[in-house]
Amino acid sequence: MDSLTEPDLDLIFAALADPTRRAILRELLDGEQMVSAIAEPLPMSLAAVSKHLQILARAGLVSQRRDGRVRSCRLEPDGLAAAFLWMQGFGAFAMDDYDALERMIENVLSEKYDAESPGLSDSGVSSEGEHS
Repeated sequence: MDSLTEPDLDLIFAALADPTRRAILRELLDGEQMVSAIAEPLPMSLAAVSKHLQILARAGLVSQRRDGRVRSCRLEPDGLAAAFLWMQGFGAFAMDDYDALERMIENVLSEKYDAESPGLSDSGVSSEGEHS
């Protein structure tokens, strides 16, 4: 993996693991905002919010810019795209795959049932003609 062009999924998922950082990302869905506006509703200092923003920026999820003394942040959707593509691989099963999985489970369960219940037919009558 080329670390200069490929996003670091560990950084992305570590950034997303924190509820404060997820709340910041939700706020940025509305567009670019000043850091002070992002920090206002959060129960922490401006310095703590800045640290969260640095982690999000390092993960490629937000970008920051400075205009004089005012710092602004905006969401970088391409950062989330890498995590989405990675997760999408786990859900990319075709219906045929699910059908094959279902058949396999049915076979395994029926083999297990047959092995645990020797001498019983499907009707619940043993091979000697007795009811179980």
